[in-house]
Amino acid sequence: MNASALPAAVHSPSGGVRAAAKAQRREAILQAAKGLFARRGFHAVGIEDIGTGAGISGPAVYRHFASKEAILIELLVGISEYLHTGGRELLAEATGASGADVLIGRLVDFHVDFALREPQLIRIQDRDFTALPDEARRRVRQLQRQYVTLWAEQLTDLDPALSLDEATVRVHAVFGMINSTPYVARRIDRDIVRVQLLTGARASLGLPTRG
Repeated sequence: MNASALPAAVHSPSGGVRAAAKAQRREAILQAAKGLFARRGFHAVGIEDIGTGAGISGPAVYRHFASKEAILIELLVGISEYLHTGGRELLAEATGASGADVLIGRLVDFHVDFALREPQLIRIQDRDFTALPDEARRRVRQLQRQYVTLWAEQLTDLDPALSLDEATVRVHAVFGMINSTPYVARRIDRDIVRVQLLTGARASLGLPTRG
């Protein structure tokens, strides 16, 4: 479709403002829901709660999302897509001279930074994954398997003695450690948490720790 075929409102300044306002309201709903789901659990939160958190009425939420489940889908499928896509981009950006140790180190940095930035999503994933509809659960699992395999393949390149299954177990163990962030970051300084997560993850994967 070319630009001339688009509705006139899209080209007008007022159309752009409306689109930006709608996007901001949608993001406000997601952020409000994320905080509420993390604190209370998906089933204990109502649409009215989400609307209040976003500064709108409960029914107004339905202008942006068909249901509370649709919000959960966007949060959990969205973060799985982010991790999978981000991991693939890190590998695609690597030069031919980059060894597996460098690539794994970048993946560790990427995942630790995610965990520190999004502890609420980790908590929601742990507690409310089963609240997703079947199709969304399958999509999340597929993306997670692909993300784990991406790591595991790099690990077998680093240590050819490891089978892919063995590397997969090791990657899951590292994810378990990194994803513990929501349960410790509230009580311990963020910089301390980051350094210890990076050190522990690198050591578990056979990488040299940083000075």
